[in-house]
Amino acid sequence: MQRAIDSVLAQTHAVAEIVVVDDGSTDGTGDALRARYGERIRYHWQANAGVSAARNAGMALATGRYFALLDSDDLWRPDKTARQADWLDARPGFGMVLCDVVRVDADGTPYDTFRRRDVLREDGWALRWLLLNPSLVPASVMLRREVFETCGGFDPTLRTAEDIDFHLRVARHWRIGVVEAPLVEAMRGHDGLSATATTYDDYVKVVERAVADAEGIVDLSVRREALAITYARNARGMVIRKRWRDAWRLWRAALKQAPTAAARKEAFSLLPWAAKRMLAGLLGRH
Repeated sequence: MQRAIDSVLAQTHAVAEIVVVDDGSTDGTGDALRARYGERIRYHWQANAGVSAARNAGMALATGRYFALLDSDDLWRPDKTARQADWLDARPGFGMVLCDVVRVDADGTPYDTFRRRDVLREDGWALRWLLLNPSLVPASVMLRREVFETCGGFDPTLRTAEDIDFHLRVARHWRIGVVEAPLVEAMRGHDGLSATATTYDDYVKVVERAVADAEGIVDLSVRREALAITYARNARGMVIRKRWRDAWRLWRAALKQAPTAAARKEAFSLLPWAAKRMLAGLLGRH
């Protein structure tokens, strides 16, 4: 956590307020943070309620006009807030701006970069793009206070996929843009919430709900392709979990929805890979 806070304090555009939400720690974290940072942070302890509740509490306590999020194992590069605040200042009609993300392993070694423009093809009303790939790194976000006030925060009933749910809800009501620069380092590859058993179920539920809500906003062909891609992608996850029946159900749903050759190709590409996984499981191989 100290590494994350230090990266906020090192911003070239001074951050007016740092709200640290401690989601139920009992190891003296609060005393350690107060000793290290004093009045430079606002420390708030709450009984453990999950990552969504923690983020929501932080935004509810914050007083600024722009909000930015940072999990304890991620960090901001020094010009992150400067570039994103300047971007929003120049575009009053936009509610949120994202940036590229350098993914690092548990040792902090970079291994790839998530380039937002590969997903969000153009700045503006982005829902049609995000339905096809709603992934979001919360640390890459800067949003206006009004976004939180109009869309609400992260859904605390979701154990996982709360980030993509938030992303899709914001995209329905606000324009979104991208600063095309790697301004965040995010840790991946550790055994976090994204590895839980409900990950794929939550992902499917969130996208199905967003597709239904997008009726009349996004073309039917795009909504069907979003479902096909979601079902095929999560059928793959079900295979990894050895949930064969659920994988088969999602694969059939993907094929039924697939309106384009690309979506059908994604669905069919699952078959030989899934067969190898199943055979390896039957033979006791990993």
